[in-house]
Amino acid sequence: MRSDAITRPSLRQLGAGALVTATVVGALLGVAPTATAGGIPNPAAAQTDPASADRSDGAYITRIENITDRWVRVFVYSPAMQSEQEVQVLLPRDTSASRPTLYMLDGRSAAPGTSNWTTQGNAVEFFEDKPVNVVLTTGGRASYFTDWDRPDPALGNYKWETFLTEELPPLIDDRFDGNGIQSIAGLSMGAQSAMMLAMRSPGLYRGVAAYSGCYETTGDLGQTQMRLVVSSYGGDITNMWGPFTDPKWAEHDVVINAEKLRGTTMYVSTATGLPGPNENLGNPDLIPLVTQGGPIEAVTNFCTHQLDDRLRSLGIPAAFVYNPVGVHTWAYWRDELPKSWPTLAASLGV
Repeated sequence: MRSDAITRPSLRQLGAGALVTATVVGALLGVAPTATAGGIPNPAAAQTDPASADRSDGAYITRIENITDRWVRVFVYSPAMQSEQEVQVLLPRDTSASRPTLYMLDGRSAAPGTSNWTTQGNAVEFFEDKPVNVVLTTGGRASYFTDWDRPDPALGNYKWETFLTEELPPLIDDRFDGNGIQSIAGLSMGAQSAMMLAMRSPGLYRGVAAYSGCYETTGDLGQTQMRLVVSSYGGDITNMWGPFTDPKWAEHDVVINAEKLRGTTMYVSTATGLPGPNENLGNPDLIPLVTQGGPIEAVTNFCTHQLDDRLRSLGIPAAFVYNPVGVHTWAYWRDELPKSWPTLAASLGV
C-alpha cells in the first residue's frame, strides 16, 4: 500500500532557506525536553541476575527494577560499550506463553533513564493489550544507534549496533520468554537507525516501522542533517564512521543498500510540514512548531519519497503513508504508532 496523495517536493522547491532551517532544526529532531518516565522503581523489587557472575565474558543482565508490575527497567552490561546500559521492557498481560519482541528506538534527544515513547508516545497505554514484549531504548543521544569508530569525548563509547543486534536480543528472549521473532520501530533519528539496523542485519527483524526519517548517508542532505544532529550535543561526526569519504558511510546508506530489505515488512510514514490540527492558536508552541517543525518534516517527506522510489525500482513492497498535514512533533508520531500496528503485528505473527 502506498498512499500517494502528496506530491514529492524537490529540494529546489523546498528552497535554500527552508533547507537550512530544516537541517539546523535537525538538531532538534523529534525532541522536546522530556519528563522522567512515570513510576518510581521499588528498590525491594530489584532483582539481580543470578547468572551474572558467570557471564563476565559476554553481555549479561545486572539487575531488573520494577516501574509497574508490567513495566520494568533492565540493566545490561555491554562488553561492546564497556558499560551498563538501561533498556525498559513492557510486558503483555499473559506471560504464560512465549511471544515476539518489538524494539522501539527514540529520537535525537534520547535521555538516559527514560524513553520518549513512554513520556510522549503513549506506548505504555497502547501496548496494554498487545501480546508482545516491547523493548524501549534509553540513552543513545545523537548516536544513530550505530557502532562508532572511536569513543567521542562528548558522547561516550557508542557501540549501539552491536548491543542491539547481538548482545541484547538473546538476553531479552531468555529472561522474558521471547520466541526469537522480532521487529523494530523508530522515529526521526530512530527511524533512520531502525532502517539501517534492519538493512545491515537482513532477517534479524521481520518488520520495520519508520516515522519521519531520512535514509541516505552519502548525499549532501543526509550528511548535513546527521552532522548537525551529532554536533547538537557536542559530538564530532568523524568519530562515528570517519570522514565522509570513508566507505562506511556508503555501507550505512539505506537507499543504496535497499536490496537488503527484500523480504522485510515495512511501514514508512511522513507528513508535509504543513500545519495540522495540533498547530492551533491555543498551542503555546505554535511558532516553533510551524517555523521549525514544518520545514524539517518537509525534508523528511523528500527523504521518504527517495526511499519509496528506490524500493519501487527494485520491486520491493512496502507500505508508504504520506499524511497531508503535520509537522515534526510527537503529536503526530503518537498517531502513527496505532496506524502502523497492523503492519508490525503481521510481521510479528500476532
